[in-house]
Amino acid sequence: MARSSDLVPQASVRGFVPPQTDAERMLMRHAEDLARTADARGIARYSSFLSDREQALCRAAMNRAGCSCYSFDGGYPEAERRLLCIEPEDSWGERPIACVRIVCRAVASAALPQHKDYLGSLTGLNIRREGLGDIILSDQHPGTAYLFALPAVAQLIADELCEIGRISVSAEVIDPQQMPQITPPQRNYCTATVSSLRLDAVLAAMLKCSRGTAAELIAAGRVEVGHVPAISAGASVYVQDIFTIRGKGRFQLTALPGKSKKDRQIIEYFQY
Repeated sequence: MARSSDLVPQASVRGFVPPQTDAERMLMRHAEDLARTADARGIARYSSFLSDREQALCRAAMNRAGCSCYSFDGGYPEAERRLLCIEPEDSWGERPIACVRIVCRAVASAALPQHKDYLGSLTGLNIRREGLGDIILSDQHPGTAYLFALPAVAQLIADELCEIGRISVSAEVIDPQQMPQITPPQRNYCTATVSSLRLDAVLAAMLKCSRGTAAELIAAGRVEVGHVPAISAGASVYVQDIFTIRGKGRFQLTALPGKSKKDRQIIEYFQY
């Protein structure tokens, strides 16, 4: 069945947001350095794992460097966190992505770990986020998770990870061909109406709170749009924007289906 977003033209999306911090500017310079090295030596070069914001910055860096022989890879087609892969013609490089299978030895009464539990335990091993790709919880085999990581990080996880929260686990590096086919997550699309496409109004609709509460979250520095800290409650939002609200979750605005009978803007969104 067609969703509402299939019935009307899509609204404009947010344009490229230039680097906002020294860390983002450094990332772009590093990506350009990788491109120059790959071109000068004719060898493949790869980054660590990147968020969608970091991928956008690297894409801009590749355009600025005049590099067209690049792609992004996270180990499977729908990956969110991905490597920048710069591979000049006739070069060869093995993309540095390994897969770890983690199996819980859960007792019957114990709740299975969630994504945040895995991430917390991996952080406890002093593993930096750029060494980790996506963490996928298996629908077919509850209690089993698959994790993409840089090879050295994957081996560290296999050697050292023995618990997720209070649940005993086993971890092993596997051949990617041993991994079952990953199906995209089923999204529960919701609709709401807002008086305008202001950040506070859209957040209030998604969080089912007042605009005042949404504005307080923004003022407290708890809101990011596209991994960029939000500073204004009155900022405009766009289709495909991703909203991260610390302590509340992550949402994406997917469509603007039209206006309600009361001339309010209808929005479509989902929570990750």
